[in-house]
Amino acid sequence: MDGQADAEHEALIADVFSAACTSRAVLEHVTGRWSVLALVALNDGVFRFNALRRRVQGVSEKMLAQTLQALERDGFVHREARPTIPPHVEYSLTPAGQRVAQRLLGLIEVLEAAVPDVVAAQARYDAAKAAGA
Repeated sequence: MDGQADAEHEALIADVFSAACTSRAVLEHVTGRWSVLALVALNDGVFRFNALRRRVQGVSEKMLAQTLQALERDGFVHREARPTIPPHVEYSLTPAGQRVAQRLLGLIEVLEAAVPDVVAAQARYDAAKAAGA
């Protein structure tokens, strides 16, 4: 970048609550269901596309491809394509992707630990709704 572009880049202030801020779109990319699962799966290491798709059960080929493209564009995923026949493509996390994946992994651990409480809360809610209906 030239000096002016560097200064403009440094002057950027991210505000995820602002609808026009780039960070809002990035947050949407990172927190989508398939993005969370892909990032956390890639935290385990390098994956080829089909292996990642098997790891992230339920995602379609199209959705996984779109998700990986968005995460690559945002700088969280690295895509390495080797010019072989058939093509050999591997996905891994960038350093920024590793930082995000670690945070998401913490959230997932909290959610998984809370499953018994969530199931109980859902049962209470459903029973109260049924009694009031």
